[in-house]
Amino acid sequence: MLNVHTIPAFNDNYLWLVHQTDSFDAYVVDPGCATSVIDYLATTELNLVGILITHHHNDHTGGIKQLQQHFAGKLDVYGPSNEGIVGLTKPLNIDITSTIELPHLGQTQVMAVPGHTLGHIAYYIDNKLFCGDTLFSGGCGRLFEGTPTQMLQSLNMLANLPDNTQVFCAHEYTRANLDFAQHVTPNNPKLNEYAIKVDQLRSQNKPTIPSTIAIEKAINPFLRCHINETQVAISNHYNITNIDEIQTFTLLREWKNHF
Repeated sequence: MLNVHTIPAFNDNYLWLVHQTDSFDAYVVDPGCATSVIDYLATTELNLVGILITHHHNDHTGGIKQLQQHFAGKLDVYGPSNEGIVGLTKPLNIDITSTIELPHLGQTQVMAVPGHTLGHIAYYIDNKLFCGDTLFSGGCGRLFEGTPTQMLQSLNMLANLPDNTQVFCAHEYTRANLDFAQHVTPNNPKLNEYAIKVDQLRSQNKPTIPSTIAIEKAINPFLRCHINETQVAISNHYNITNIDEIQTFTLLREWKNHF
């Protein structure tokens, strides 16, 4: 069984430290801040052996060099081969999806999820999804490099994972995402129930992550662009008719950009 430790960093980043229950050898996902990782490891018996990178943005990669220096250059660093990430030792060339064997972690499904960036990948290990900035709870990443079609395809791929998949995204954006989601679909009862839970967690300064695929399919408008409720909201907001799923997603993302 995969254990996941939450390491907060910066204002709203989450770094995920992962290891199998029967092992002290761990990997960290998207370590934008090396100091946060080193300080956390000092409180545990875990031994860092590797890094998993989802995409090239500095708040996900900025700690690679310092971590390698701290661990005498022994870390295996996995990440997308096509994003020019400095410090990768195990570049991954993923077209759609591939299963690899990670030492100390086991079988890991790596998925190409372009949209936020062109080479963005996600890791799926023991029913846990580490999706960087592609899927957030209640939202999705901005399209800095990819197209709406690419991002929608990526999100649909993630939505097809088992409903009980735990979703470990990289930021605590949930409340802001729900503000927008409730504006778009204010009559979604599951969304409104989830918002109450999120408010309770945040009032106690607790993370809202992980979510699950089931929750996101019920409350996240970016996973519900095929649903009539979302399409009607877009039609009304933009005063257009007869829109399809990709048009709905494109305009929904544009709406969120300026919300």
